[in-house]
Order: sequence, then structure tokens, then C-alpha cells
Amino acid sequence: MKETYHVTGMTCTACSSHVEKAVGKVAGVRSVSVNLMTGSMLVDYDQTAVTPADIVKAVVDAGYGASLPGAAKTARREGTQPPDTLGEELRQMKLRLILSFCFLIPLFYLSMGHMMGWPLPALFHGRENAMLFALTQFLLVLPILYINDKYYKVGFKTLWKRAPNMDSLIALGSAAAVLYGVAALYQIAWGLGHGDAARVDKWSMDLYLESAGMILTLITLGKFLETRSKGKTGQAISRLMDLSPKTATVLRNGAEVEVPVEEVAVGERIVVKPGGRVPVDGVVVEGWSSVDESALTGESIPVEKAPGAKVAAASINQSGTFTFEATRVGEDTTLSQMIRLVEEASASKAPIAKLADRVAGVFVPVVIGIALVTALVWLAVTGGDIARALTAGVAVLVISCPCALGLATPVAIMVGTGKGAEHGILIKSAQALETLHAIDTVVLDKTGTLTQGKPRVTEVLPLGDTTEEELLCVAASLEKPSEHPLSSAIVSAAQEREIPLAPVSDFAALHGKGIRGEIQGGQFLAGNAALLADEGISLGAAAGQAEELAAQGKTPLFFARDGELLGIIAVADLPKPTSAAAVEGFHALGIRVVMLTGDNARTAQAVGRSLGVDEIIAEVLPQDKERQVAALQSQGRKVAMVGDGINDAPALARADVGLAIGAGTDVAIESADIVLMKSDLLDAVTAVELSKSVIRNIKQNLFWAFIYNIIGIPLAAGVWYPLFHIMLNPMFASAAMSMSSVCVVSNALRLRLFKPRFSPSAPSAPADTPCGCGEPISTKGVFSMTKKLTIEGMMCSHCTGRVEKALSALEGVSSVVMDLEGKSATVTLSADVSDALLTQTVTDAGYEVTAIQ
Repeated sequence: MKETYHVTGMTCTACSSHVEKAVGKVAGVRSVSVNLMTGSMLVDYDQTAVTPADIVKAVVDAGYGASLPGAAKTARREGTQPPDTLGEELRQMKLRLILSFCFLIPLFYLSMGHMMGWPLPALFHGRENAMLFALTQFLLVLPILYINDKYYKVGFKTLWKRAPNMDSLIALGSAAAVLYGVAALYQIAWGLGHGDAARVDKWSMDLYLESAGMILTLITLGKFLETRSKGKTGQAISRLMDLSPKTATVLRNGAEVEVPVEEVAVGERIVVKPGGRVPVDGVVVEGWSSVDESALTGESIPVEKAPGAKVAAASINQSGTFTFEATRVGEDTTLSQMIRLVEEASASKAPIAKLADRVAGVFVPVVIGIALVTALVWLAVTGGDIARALTAGVAVLVISCPCALGLATPVAIMVGTGKGAEHGILIKSAQALETLHAIDTVVLDKTGTLTQGKPRVTEVLPLGDTTEEELLCVAASLEKPSEHPLSSAIVSAAQEREIPLAPVSDFAALHGKGIRGEIQGGQFLAGNAALLADEGISLGAAAGQAEELAAQGKTPLFFARDGELLGIIAVADLPKPTSAAAVEGFHALGIRVVMLTGDNARTAQAVGRSLGVDEIIAEVLPQDKERQVAALQSQGRKVAMVGDGINDAPALARADVGLAIGAGTDVAIESADIVLMKSDLLDAVTAVELSKSVIRNIKQNLFWAFIYNIIGIPLAAGVWYPLFHIMLNPMFASAAMSMSSVCVVSNALRLRLFKPRFSPSAPSAPADTPCGCGEPISTKGVFSMTKKLTIEGMMCSHCTGRVEKALSALEGVSSVVMDLEGKSATVTLSADVSDALLTQTVTDAGYEVTAIQ
């Protein structure tokens, strides 16, 4: 059995490793995986041999906290939300940081002011005021110690458990500096009381209390920056659960009874009315309807359901009433399986951990050992000189305090995430940014990711004497009463060309085939080839055209009047303008591109081939998407998943890195590690580039941090004293520690210069209008023409103002007329301006061009 636990108190990979080892030793536990970033632990265990309480006890005995599984689920089912522990932790850490700086600034000014030539009050000058000078520093450092007591509680606790982590070294280093400062206070008091001026002068300059305050405050700053980069993942499951209706209308004893969905049993018959959600999985036994399954499949086109067809929980009934028989209820439904997959995938551990934390398990005990050996050696060689031994030991601990190590990762991550935000890339966790640089395979959803996510008219092919305008008029008039997405595409195409519609009478929907209606006394049909065959209408030469359109992944719709074929209109979900460029960008980075979709194989192959995708996997169910990602990972591949639908949530969570299109569903965004706010797939390429730059920067930071320790520790320990008579004073050790942090931060700030290589300057776009109506718009010769851009995303006058300003700035654009209600921009050109450049200009302004006429 697999269960997910919530673990508290972990601060680094050494902590998560220790928890894994502790739980792994429990008899009956098959496997355990701890996710440091989410604070979760996935345990696979034998229920007959071990209980959840035993697992919790193992975590507690290891020095951490754990909660029994199911508490969050119960809270969600009861309509309440579990506490936002991450947000509360961030608020507390921010308060600690502010208060720490409030005391550190005067402490640092007082302790270092005389070295910098800063003015100090007279009561802090002179040998006679040495105790005031020292005692004030001591009183200023005490609040910092109290505010950041968490490092001591965790650090010494893990040290006592013989599993020291980064907090242990922080606690030891700062505590040693404070103890050294307390010893200095006694020395100053002794000197003043016994008239020993030399002793007073020496120890008033050897307080090092500011080192303790600096260590704790800077580490808290690093922890704050790291915590702020964590994303919230707990809402994804609650959003999934909200998709399932709370009640179901069940037929019992010949009557419709509304019962809680938990009480529905397998074999019972459920009635679903228009607009209602399907409560459980089942098979239709009576009635027919059009069902929107986009919540599960991600496909925008509703699916016709007749007796014998399967329906799944969370899908929406759009038209007729139908009755179905329940086949899977409770935890067995497709939606429940998706929820379980998201829970397990979110709790699974990413393959890449922080380099600094991986080294911490060795670095911490080694440094402690070196400090002890240094003190003992100096005691021996100096004949028991405790001051010299303490000075050397404290110098080792202070110079070895992992301030630079602690800042190397979070500061680079902070700058990297900020740079990502500038490019519309929301990075929700440092772990995701680290992992992304190592991916070698990217899995892309089709609908809404590679394509625009909604069908549009691509070709209008009239036959005989029928014109394009006449065919579109008839088609849009017939389709207007229907709410099918394909109908909406045809009506939209007619509206874009300002074609008036005719009134339709005797309208009727023909299940699974199309529609019929009467226009001005004529009998019209609209639908698929099967409808025409039933009516005895021959396709003739149009059959070849329809076959060619279908081979291109388009849906051909036939229109006839009084038994005579009028023409064909093709509808398809077109690729986004930057999709092909994004695939090329992934290839340039050495990444294999896989398209994963629930659409039919023919359409998927057509779209995939046109974009240059390496591998196409079609007709997959939601749970199959997660399984396909897991299969790629089992081959040793590092996988990134890009998607936008609820059905992508398990795969997004299972992938090493999940990237969600910003215009996608909330669940996909919550499940993903990275959100592409502009819904541009090229931003996924930019995210990979940024990740590589950030990780390279982190490795540079860690290199210099370790080199600093390799050079500084021997110097602090006095290794070079016999040869050069050089003995590092703890004051300089503290200064060196601070300088190492400054160097790390300065290096991380270089990431502000990052610029993506594959940012599109002119993405490919069709030369003709997206609906394919008429001849392509010429871009050669003498220009005195207009183009009408249909633009999605404009909501107010500020939006139209931004688009107008961006287009007007283009060379060759003489005027721009915006139409907010019509969601369009009419551009008058005086020179050669390509559709691609117009599209890119609008895209850069934050909007999407869906058609150019």
C-alpha cells in the first residue's frame, strides 16, 4: 500500500536523506521517497507488518515531525482547507529577517565603525569605556540569537541524533563566536579590574559577536529567498476533487432520487440532464447527447454519446438527457485515479538534489572534526594555551560556516526566477529550475499547447456556380442554432467576412451525422459523408478533396441543397504561430520532442509532421499520459511535460519538470512546476536555456565557495604558521566569510544579463488567411493595402491602446484602426510588412493573432 505523509522540520537534503533512511529501516516498508521541496513522503509498505503510526514514530525518532496520511483529504472532503503552512513559514521568516537586520545594522556599525572611520558616540571610545563597548554588542546580538533560535533547535537536535546538517554547522559556528565573545567580556572585565591595559586592548578588539549576528542573518536571508521560490502544490488535488459533483440523480423503484455521489453503487442507473456533470463512470443505456470531455481528455470538441457509449465522471452533458449504468464508482473512477496519480507523483522525489546539500552530510562532520583537532593540537604545541587553541578552533568554525554554500543556490535561483518572470515564465520551485537543465526529452500536449485549442475554418471549397460567400452564408445560417464547436468556427468565419445570415426554419439535429433545415423554401443539409450517403447524394470529385483534407488532420463538413452538393468547408485546430520554431529550438538544445494527445492518430500525425515532432503518441487516455511519461523515465530519460488541460495534471506531476500553458486550466497550472504566462511554447525553450544558465552559475558559486574553504580552513587552523608565522585572526575569518558571500551574490547577479537565443523575431505564419478563404494576400510589389487582424485577449481600451501603439511603431504601417467589440485591428500598409511580423508584434504586446485578412 502507498500512502503520502507530511513531514516537517527538514531544511536540506541531509535531512530528507536521514528521514528516508530512518523510515526505510522499519520492517514492512518496501520503499520510501521524501520530497524536500513539498515536505511530503511517499511510503510503500505492507499493511500487515507495519502501521502508519509506526512510520510516524520513525520520523519523530529521527528528529523531525510527521502527520498521519489522509488528514488533508478529510479536510477537503469536509469543505475546509488545510492550513497554508508554506505561507505561514514565509511570513514568519520575513519577520525574523526584518527584526534580525534591525539589530544587525547597529551591531555591525558599532563593531566595525572604528575600522571604517565612521563616527561613534564618545561613550564607546577609549579603554575606560571598553566594557560599555563590548556589553552593548553583546546585548545587540542576543535578540538575533533569540529570533533565529530555530537553527539551534534543529542543528543541535540533529547533531545529537548523529545526523548533522547545514543547520548544525550554522549553530556551531555562531555559538562558538558568541562563546568567544562572552569569554572576551570576562577578559575585559578582568583587565579593567586589575589594571591590565594590554588585556583590555587585546580583547576589546577580539569580540567577534558581529560574526554570530552576521552568520544568522545572512543564512536567514538565503533561506527566505529559497522558501519564497517554492510553489504551492496542495490546491491541485482540491481542484480536481471539485470537478466531481457532490450528488447524483439515481433511478430507484422507478423514481428519480438525488443521493450523495458516495452512495452510488455499481449497476445503478443515473440520469444526467443538460448542463449537468456525469457523477461516476458508466455506459449509456438510454438517450443520446453531446458530452464535453475536455476536463478529462483536453480535447475541445464534444463527443456524441449514444446507447453503448462510455461516459466518465466530471464530463459535462451539453444537450440531451440520457441515462447511464454505473460501472466504476468511488475511488475507481477515472477522476479519482487522476487525483491519486497527482498525489503520488507530487510526493515522488526528483532525481536531482542540491549539490551543496549532497556535500553537507560529509562537509559538516569533517569541519567539526577539523575544529576540534585544531584546538587540541594548539593546546598541545603551546603547552596548554587555551586562548590560542580557542582562537584557532573558532576561526575554523567561523571561516567554515556555510554562508557562501547556503547562498550559492538560493541567490542564483532568485535572480533566475526574476529573469524568468521578465520573459513571462513563472518558476514555482527552485527544484524545478535545477532539474530542467538536465532534461533530454520534452513531451508536448497537442490541443492548446502546440495548437490554438479551438477549431477554425481553414478552407472554403464551393462547387459549381456556388460562391464562397454563398457557401459560408448557408453554412453559418444552418450552424447558428447549434452549439457545437465546429458550428461556432463556421459562424465565426462568416462574421469575420461580414456575411449576413439567413433565417432557418424546421431545424433538426441528426444524431451523429449533422443537421438539416429550411432556408427560403430550400431544403439544406450539413454534416459528414454518412449523412449525404443516407440521403443518396453523391460526393463525386469532392470525395478526393475530402480525403485529402482528412489526411491533413482537418474535418471536412459537407453542405447540400435539395439533394445537390454545394461545397465543403474544412475545420481544424491550427498550430500556434511559434510552435514550429519552438520544436526547432528544442532540437537545437539536443532535446527530443514527443507529442502526446488524446486526439485520433490521423489528426495527430498530420499536426506532428507539419511541426517536425520526433515522436507522435495519439489516442491516449489521461492515465495513459502519466504512464507514457513514466515509461520514458524508466528508459533513463529526463522528461519535461508541457500541457494545459486537467487531463495533463497527472503527467505534469509525474514528469521531472511540468510546464503549464498559462491559458490552460487552473489544475494544470497548480500541478506544474513552471507556468508559461504568455501561452507561448517558445517560452518553454527559454525556460530550458535559463535553467542551464542558472545551474552553470550555481556550480561556479559552489566552486568558489569550496575553494574558499579549501584555502581558508588550513589558514585558520594554523597549518602555515610554522613556515610563515601566519595565524588567521577570527576577525579576518569572519570578514573572509562575509566576502565569500559577497562574491557569490555578485556572480549570481550576472544572470541579469541573460538573453534567450531562440526568442522569435519572425515566427512562421501562413501566407494566406487562417480560414484559407480566397487567394493568399500578396506581400510583393507596390503596397497600398489594408490587413485586418483578429486578436484574442483584448479586454479594455488599455489593451487596444497597447496593440495600436505596438503596430503603429512598425516601419511600413501608415495607420491602425482598433475595434474592441470586434476584437480586431485594421492596419493600412505603405510598405512590405509580413503577416509574421504583424503577428509577432501583437504577440510581444501580450495578445494573440488568430486571423489575418
